[in-house]
Amino acid sequence: MTFVSRAGGWLFRQRTWLPLPLVAALLLIPPPQDASPSLVVLGAAVVCAGEAIRLWAVLHIGAISRTRSDRLGPLVATGPFAYVRNPLYLGNILLWIGFSFAARLVWVAPIVAILLALEYHAIVRWEEQLLASRIGEPYTRYMRHVPRWVPQPSASSATSATSSPGAPAAFSWRQTLFSERGTLIAIAAGFLLLWIKARF
Repeated sequence: MTFVSRAGGWLFRQRTWLPLPLVAALLLIPPPQDASPSLVVLGAAVVCAGEAIRLWAVLHIGAISRTRSDRLGPLVATGPFAYVRNPLYLGNILLWIGFSFAARLVWVAPIVAILLALEYHAIVRWEEQLLASRIGEPYTRYMRHVPRWVPQPSASSATSATSSPGAPAAFSWRQTLFSERGTLIAIAAGFLLLWIKARF
């Protein structure tokens, strides 16, 4: 296992508290005086887009998306996973970029994107090694057909043979929302804190 993969395993297990410095930056750094109020609307739209991607992904992958251990579920190649291998992480990046805009700190957005891209790249390298060793050829085939980061519409036609026989059907929206409740609460709390920040 390479250094990047080992670092990715550590980052995966610690990813609950890793965003805290980003939270502190968004709440403590004052926006420029000439920052447009329309940035809040733009930020909210980007956050909604990121969460929509997450909800679509959780609808297909289920509660395993919340694990902090190396307990990995079966190969899922449906929904957004038919177009890109890591839709949840792409959704997360959009969430943080959206909050950067909503905080009217446009210059923070590219920094956030770069930091998260580096973090998720390491995590994904670790996850790929685990999945390849546990699932074997079906996952290797999936990796060949579906890109890691840039969604490819043509990839969906090549994934029908890659799903593991034990992969679940799509979950219900009730199960999806229950599994995603932590993220939804965090989004609501984030906007509340930004509103409080704007009042002082």
